[in-house]
Amino acid sequence: MDIQYGREGVQIDLAEYLFTRLYQVGVRSVHGVPGDYNLVSLDYIKPAGLHLVGNANELNAGYAADGYARIKGISALVTAYGVGELSAINAIGGAFAERAPVVHVVGTPATTAQNSRRILHHSLGDGNFRVFAKIYQNLTCAQANLTDPKTAPEEIDRVIQECLIERRPVYIELPADLVRAKVSSLRLKQLLEVPSIENCPIREAHIVEEIIKRLQTTKKPTIIVDGFTRQYDLVDEVNMFVFSTVYPTYTTPFGKGCIDEIHNNFHGTYMGKAGKVLHVDWVNCSDLVIRFGPLDTDTNMYGFTTLTSRKVTIDVNETSINMQGVLYDNFNTKALFQKLLERIYPLEDVLPPIPYPEYLGTPRKERSALSHPMADGAIDQETFWMRSGGQGLILTPQAKLINSALWLSIGYALAASVGVALAQREMEVKDGIPAARIILFEGDGSFQMTAQAISDVFRNRLNLTIFLINNNGYTIERHIHGMTASYNDIQPWNYLDSPHFFGAPKDDLSYPVFIRRVVNWGQLLEVLEDKQFKQGKGFNMVEVAMGQQDAPESLKGLVRLVCEK
Repeated sequence: MDIQYGREGVQIDLAEYLFTRLYQVGVRSVHGVPGDYNLVSLDYIKPAGLHLVGNANELNAGYAADGYARIKGISALVTAYGVGELSAINAIGGAFAERAPVVHVVGTPATTAQNSRRILHHSLGDGNFRVFAKIYQNLTCAQANLTDPKTAPEEIDRVIQECLIERRPVYIELPADLVRAKVSSLRLKQLLEVPSIENCPIREAHIVEEIIKRLQTTKKPTIIVDGFTRQYDLVDEVNMFVFSTVYPTYTTPFGKGCIDEIHNNFHGTYMGKAGKVLHVDWVNCSDLVIRFGPLDTDTNMYGFTTLTSRKVTIDVNETSINMQGVLYDNFNTKALFQKLLERIYPLEDVLPPIPYPEYLGTPRKERSALSHPMADGAIDQETFWMRSGGQGLILTPQAKLINSALWLSIGYALAASVGVALAQREMEVKDGIPAARIILFEGDGSFQMTAQAISDVFRNRLNLTIFLINNNGYTIERHIHGMTASYNDIQPWNYLDSPHFFGAPKDDLSYPVFIRRVVNWGQLLEVLEDKQFKQGKGFNMVEVAMGQQDAPESLKGLVRLVCEK
């Protein structure tokens, strides 16, 4: 969009300023649901060059905004005061926990009504209009209430910039009577930037030397790549480090997909006691462990059993490094590792060779050793995930994997895939990158939580492939407690009817719809070879029937370890 700011001192509407600024920082789609307190502000979305997604409900809109942000680096969510924002609060909590930068704009009642403490709809009926904003203070890294047109542009910039810096949600209140308030457009002439940390060459050089000393003396090193590597923008540097050192490398569940998994020194997901003993022995005996972007949660760390000794561990975060108990902070680790890589590449110039632990094997060898399933054989979880997705699958260098390892809200993935697909399509159009296929693995119980997201898929004509795992209930909960308890059951749905119920296009050659149910390996392999399915265009949904109590061994091990703590 070609934005014209006009002559110096020009006045524009406050909502125009807000949505123009969102466009400038990279947002192209605005998620949300209309409500009487935000309706007028929605008129400004399209003129700003933005696309209004039009989600079916606020929770799904929040999840979609989270997924969009993980691809584009920032997203926007618009809800109405009270009932709308509280419907989205679960999603905002997850975005805060897992560092997805979402700008949440809430249309609030007119300032006159708030100041006079009138009893308005969507409120608690006590005249207190600050109660929801106070709740959001705990789930966002910055907040702004745009009650003064003179300071509103500065407040918008402050909050959005904080969203970019912290990579966490922020909260903006836009009162209904100030949507058209005139504000200065002067600040729009200057693009928002994330301030860089002031360089200290002497200090950075010292840290680089300290790391190299440890690399030169290690006899049994390990690299563990975690999920915040993405949020900290360290993916390129970490991949080069893994390639240059040739050290045995693992990911956590949250870190899956952060590195190029075709490296010979990549050994899959480190599961601790839930995985193979040989890997545990190697990591536990390591004299140097380098962890990138760590997230030390019970689920991500398999009941904390994969935590390594602080005495041998270097933790690399966005602006700090904890080097075996000594903290170095307030510097740019991305820039530091770029300098480090200049020193250690090629590795033979600086680093001594490490006896490679051949006995560990590689996931590729393990996967190739899988026997070919019988055509009429039931589809089991262990083999399915090894062949289709999950921790055992070796991802191609171009593949990205998005999951949750901390918030773990059931139903997140389906709605988040809407935002992911939108962001991906925008990048393909803008940057000319090759078209990507968005593939979602979703359980039947999770699907029932956020099924309305299917409507959002069709409304926006998104390309999405869904493997719906139908095992008749909450299987992970069964393995935690109550294997046969009724509270882990769900009402059986006719899942393949849902696309048509939610408005799937009929006889539209530009947007094909493919649906199929499979109960054995032969039927699944037929689907995978289907010409239309392989193209990945339009909407594809494959319902995969599995045993009610069946689960992969890695999941059983995780449940056991977490429940022991």
